[in-house]
Amino acid sequence: MADSSFDIVSKVDRQEADNALNQARKEVEQRYDFKGTDSSIEWSGDDILIKSNSEDRAKAVLDVFQTKLIKRGISLKSLESGEPHPSGREYRIESKLKQGIDQEHAKKIGKIIRDQAPKTVKSQIQGEELRVQSKSRDDLQATIALLKSSDLDLDLQFVNFR
Repeated sequence: MADSSFDIVSKVDRQEADNALNQARKEVEQRYDFKGTDSSIEWSGDDILIKSNSEDRAKAVLDVFQTKLIKRGISLKSLESGEPHPSGREYRIESKLKQGIDQEHAKKIGKIIRDQAPKTVKSQIQGEELRVQSKSRDDLQATIALLKSSDLDLDLQFVNFR
């Protein structure tokens, strides 16, 4: 019998993130406590740029955006936000959506699999994802459960289970 396998990836659905950003923008434009604060949230290339006239208002816009991401099923582990910094007369927060698994995290996940997963399970790094293989599907499912319970600061998805 051939080996079964699955891939571990960390991806964010760009359309869902765009929908969350648009919902946050509408809420910021309509909410009374944001009136007259020149608060905005928008895409800046692949990054998200939040602007407001005070540090607290900028943090509040980020909070609205985080709430919308959660409602759209996007984990906050995939959002990387900086601290508000002054830029002229406004405060800015620059945020990124993390895509892919970097080498450091891939090695950490590989070590968890080697140390704690069943011995028949093997993993290998393939670019920004990991391929996990074993003869036993039960061992693969145990590995998925192990990785879901481990405390990684990445939002992991398990795809191509075959």
